[in-house]
Amino acid sequence: MGPDADARGIRHAKVPFTAVVLIPPEDTWEPIQSIRRAHDPQIARWMPHVTLLYPFVEQSALDRAAEALSDACAQCLCFAVQLAEFDCFIHDARSATVWLRPDPPAPVARLQSRLLEAFPWCDDTSRFATGFTPHLSVGRWRAGEAQQAVAELKEIWRPLEWRVDCVYLIARPDEGEAPFTVRNRMPLGGTPR
Repeated sequence: MGPDADARGIRHAKVPFTAVVLIPPEDTWEPIQSIRRAHDPQIARWMPHVTLLYPFVEQSALDRAAEALSDACAQCLCFAVQLAEFDCFIHDARSATVWLRPDPPAPVARLQSRLLEAFPWCDDTSRFATGFTPHLSVGRWRAGEAQQAVAELKEIWRPLEWRVDCVYLIARPDEGEAPFTVRNRMPLGGTPR
């Protein structure tokens, strides 16, 4: 174990082929996917998800990472969220991402913080001026059109609810364009209070 690894033998390296996410139940996907089919160039690579840690650890460390994630998840209670409101991130003068806000965001942020304690070098989703912002991306728009898209989507959207009772470790091959698939499912502990 070198200086670039933790006590579990997991190297402090990050790769874009693994991630830790929340995934809504598949029976709620269609309204999300209908927007993504029209606006998300990454729809074939990613299932609908809320990113918690990305990029994440190397594929060779996923089994050990899943054990550490399971321990962290067991310390977090299950909770319910609703996807009701849209917002956007303006990236630059040309592009923006429109997304759904998990409401309430606080339990998602607490869960992400707990997972980050186990993998502090995987902090990319927390490095923004506003810190970690829980979100489920639905697509890309031109920056000047994003606010209008948010308003239009709000008019046609019916809120979705789901009970968050687990965290998913997803991975895809290191080469090619293959999609992410679920590698491990880590249950949360307890029930909502």
